[in-house]
Amino acid sequence: MNTPSNPMPDTPVDDRITTPGPATRPLYWSVRRELWENRSIYIAPLIATTLVPLGLLLSRFCPVPGTGTTSAGNPAKQGTALTIPYSYAAWLLILTAFIVGVFYCLDALHGERRDRSILFWKSLPVSDLTTVLSKASIPLAVLPVLTYVLILATQLVMLLTSRFVLPADDLSGARLWAHLPMSHLSLALFYALAIIALWHAPVYGWLLLISGWARRAAFLWAVLPPIAIMVVEKIAFNSSRFAFLLQYRLFGGLTQAFAVTPRSGTTVDPLVEQLTPGRFFATPGLWLGLGAAGLFLFAAARLRRQGRTI
Repeated sequence: MNTPSNPMPDTPVDDRITTPGPATRPLYWSVRRELWENRSIYIAPLIATTLVPLGLLLSRFCPVPGTGTTSAGNPAKQGTALTIPYSYAAWLLILTAFIVGVFYCLDALHGERRDRSILFWKSLPVSDLTTVLSKASIPLAVLPVLTYVLILATQLVMLLTSRFVLPADDLSGARLWAHLPMSHLSLALFYALAIIALWHAPVYGWLLLISGWARRAAFLWAVLPPIAIMVVEKIAFNSSRFAFLLQYRLFGGLTQAFAVTPRSGTTVDPLVEQLTPGRFFATPGLWLGLGAAGLFLFAAARLRRQGRTI
């Protein structure tokens, strides 16, 4: 006697495969692919992070003249001297992240054309714009977040080990914590990393565009045109406006985002009061730069759509 077979459901079994997922899923996996293929994104900042506590420990055996008992009579100078290593640690990691972002962008699109892996990646159901945006998110989002976490971890380790590094007649642990309020520092650090990423967006966009266009020597193609413009301007008009524009694009964001106003008392507590996000977001240079970054990324996606290999 034959047993009746179970009726087939109305919905196909592989509906979960054919049903499209969220629109952000291709972008998410594209970003993860960049992290898998480019380990220098997190290895280089980690190496820089290990150098900071090492330097702090070495300062125990090679003290810097001008610290210790020489500033014991002046609490303001004492607090300033204590904040210097923490500032150096933060700027070292920020500079490392910027260098990693520059070289990553130069090789992001150029590398996949050089090894012809672009033929494989273009066969996947991921648009060229999504791929370019995933590559742009590394210096604009991933590196700032990674740098923020590493700076906080490094400064916390420095703060916990300062009792063993500082001389016996220097500040106590309680006064050291008063001079270094981590809540204020973390807020200012998050704000600074965010404005640096937004301000440098056209720089990364330009590098990605050159990476997608240059057949070889992407670094030279990215650097030589600005240098040539500055030389021609200096010879023809005896001016340096383009050089000033580049300098403003690299460092002008901090001058717009912070109001450096010397105050009496501690050097860290007024830090939060110096944040000027209203003035920063009202700066025309920010929005012009973001517009230029959008054009660069759109052009890079169009170049990738052509799919030419080296």
